[in-house]
Amino acid sequence: MKKKIAVIFGDGIGPEVTQQSINILDAVAKTFSHEFEYTYCLMGADAIDKTGNPLPDETLATCLNSDAILFGAIGHPKYDNDPEAKVRPEQGLLQLRKALQLYANIRPVTTHPALQHLSPLKAKHTEAVDFVIFRELTGGIYFGKKEWNEEGTQASDECVYTRGEIERIAHLAFQHARQRRNKLTLVDKANVLETSRLWRKVVQEMAGGYPDVAVDYMFVDNAAMQLIVNPRQFDVILTENMFGDILSDEASVIAGSLGLLPSASVGNGVALFEPIHGSYPQAAGKDIANPLGAVLSAAMMLDHFGLKAEAALIREAVDWTLKHNFVTKDIDPVNFYLTTTIGELICEYINNKVPGETPESDTELRKSTII
Repeated sequence: MKKKIAVIFGDGIGPEVTQQSINILDAVAKTFSHEFEYTYCLMGADAIDKTGNPLPDETLATCLNSDAILFGAIGHPKYDNDPEAKVRPEQGLLQLRKALQLYANIRPVTTHPALQHLSPLKAKHTEAVDFVIFRELTGGIYFGKKEWNEEGTQASDECVYTRGEIERIAHLAFQHARQRRNKLTLVDKANVLETSRLWRKVVQEMAGGYPDVAVDYMFVDNAAMQLIVNPRQFDVILTENMFGDILSDEASVIAGSLGLLPSASVGNGVALFEPIHGSYPQAAGKDIANPLGAVLSAAMMLDHFGLKAEAALIREAVDWTLKHNFVTKDIDPVNFYLTTTIGELICEYINNKVPGETPESDTELRKSTII
């Protein structure tokens, strides 16, 4: 199989973790006789610095003509700390989502037995957690009309949703639930917000078309609590843009590290794959960032291409690294391995498929010596 992939390194640790994904995709291509063609593009703070535009026209054109997009991270403190900034890195990502109509963000949340001790939750709550969040991505308050009064003493953000926007992502969520444990939870704030009442009305009407899927409804404040006290109850969570943004970041701590979780943003055409973590500028260039979220995002991309065996092998390799404590500094601050070393170990697993024969002395020599 031959595929064209647009690569957007982005900001902060984005280039480092995305490069490991590319190396691993190359290992997959070699093992399974595929061909992946990469085109590198600018977006975010890096693009602003070089072009003045967070999403250059060339980047958008490349993305539109690719089979998928592999994205690193976005954001920089010089923009985060300047409330007067008119151009921001995140505008590039929002514009890209809108231009490509990437209306659904899919974030799987799973726990690994080897990392249960890292979760702030008790082990009895994190064992066998496995759910997926479907977050609407191109509507709601993030894309509504934004206004300030002339005095600068009042601001507003408009939240708007249409039936069509809700139906298209709800269909995806229902279909995905059918492939899992046949349960869907709609998270809203229908006791207060009119947009949430529309969400609930539409999903209730659609539920009749999916009689095999059990549907329940939960207010967002309760959902935030339930993610902590009983995350195993969830299978597929469906929610609007801002609620999904917040809840998916909250859910990331269940796994033990923000650096472990991948995501896919899909719509009617080209899809985008990215780890859920931010740009983490404090770690940029130090070779200590966790690449596994980016690597697992690449696995989701292979799933999207229909390459199920290839995606499964990447996940198997990631599980092997965690089981054998080949982890980065965010997981073990003392005995950790570098970003590049984790990538190399996964590549070796994919190329050789003999992880049990990796000499312990060899991997010990590849531990970080950073103090």
